[in-house]
Amino acid sequence: MTARRLASLLAAATATLLTVPLLVGAAPTATPRQNPSPDAFADALADRATAQGAMRHLAAFQRIADASDGNRAAGTPGHERSARYAGTLLAAAGYDVTYQRFPFSYREAVTERLTQLTPEQRDIPVRTLTYTPATPDGGIEAPLTDAGTACAPAPAPDAYAGHIVLVTRGDCTFAEKQANAAAGGALAAVVANNAEGPLRGTLGSPEADSIPVGGITRADGAALATALTDAGDAGGAPVTLRLELAELAEDRETVNVIAETPGGDPDHVVMAGAHLDSVADGPGINDNGSGSAGILETALRLAEADPEGRAPHRVRFALWSAEESGLLGSEHYVADLTRGQLSDIALYLNFDMIGSPNHGLFVQAEDTAIAADLTAFLGDEGHTAGSVPFDGRSDYAPFHEAGVRVGGVFTGAEGAKTAAEAELWGGTADTPYDPCYHQACDDLANISRDALAVTVRLIAHSVGGYAWQLPHSAP
Repeated sequence: MTARRLASLLAAATATLLTVPLLVGAAPTATPRQNPSPDAFADALADRATAQGAMRHLAAFQRIADASDGNRAAGTPGHERSARYAGTLLAAAGYDVTYQRFPFSYREAVTERLTQLTPEQRDIPVRTLTYTPATPDGGIEAPLTDAGTACAPAPAPDAYAGHIVLVTRGDCTFAEKQANAAAGGALAAVVANNAEGPLRGTLGSPEADSIPVGGITRADGAALATALTDAGDAGGAPVTLRLELAELAEDRETVNVIAETPGGDPDHVVMAGAHLDSVADGPGINDNGSGSAGILETALRLAEADPEGRAPHRVRFALWSAEESGLLGSEHYVADLTRGQLSDIALYLNFDMIGSPNHGLFVQAEDTAIAADLTAFLGDEGHTAGSVPFDGRSDYAPFHEAGVRVGGVFTGAEGAKTAAEAELWGGTADTPYDPCYHQACDDLANISRDALAVTVRLIAHSVGGYAWQLPHSAP
């Protein structure tokens, strides 16, 4: 495909959505007919894939969000336009593109109020956790008690009876915290963040017979915990809260974008994916426009580098929807596969938040061969890889649970960078990797081009290498 032809197609893709202009790079060099070595092909593809190319897609996502109420959330015009933008480019590049539609329960916060009534009165910012039951009209007014992490059953069935519980984030899912608090008789739960910034999360699915749950900052959680301690020491009046939460709930439809090479062995599929949807609070340029842009840049450059489809393994790219609602897009995709189709997936690579402004370079892979490959690439590029365990918070989870080999890279979210990590990677210690995580400020200014330059090359190198040769060791 010539640069002129590709430029025309890129312009047409955006014009059909929002007339978003897009630039393209130089014409691809000729591809030699002899089959390259896997390492040579991987290196060549990494050289083609650039942060500049990814930034062009991020600029398009930003313009789409700007014209779509400021976000690209699943079930909204912003996500639909983002999906059509990506799918149009992938189809024009020669991929077989499928739009996999599925229904889901769309949620949007309507009422978010938390007031401390005693021993002093103050308003506390609170966020609904997606799929929370609504509080009754007028809210819930009750004394507060501390439930720790609420990752274990309550000490007694009525341990929290008649109370709102203060819960610390971490160690288990929000849904588990909700269930344990409810089993202890709590009327509602307030989850304090364990990192800087507001807490926005999901309970995974609607549970109408459970309790309302909201999220607050770490600082506000610490202030409430101190007030509880002071009240207990003084033997005075309890800490009392009024909580009001409500969500708009609608049945909506959203779409995964799946694109695969027409060539390659369909019994040995290399998959790479990223979620395309944002939260409703902002455009989601780092979370996760960055991973989606890295996937798009890699896919377009792969189509240039191997136009004849000579790679022995089929390559499949996925842009998931409704990740922010609980990994719904990737879960739907995996659940819809037959046993045979699932076994055809040789490995899945996940890329979620790859341009964090105060970034780390974290490899996520329990498969030792994939972890070694990703770590070695970063080392060859002059970087030291960190590692983070799988915590079930991104789209690798359904594949991992189904027994597929998985891996990926992640540059950090709301957690704070340590002093040792700042020494290793630069940036600012004791500051979140992404201070705009799940906020309106997650826009084009929230991207580290240095991080993007490394991670886009890593995506291209790993996809390009595995298209020709799978990792040898068993998972």
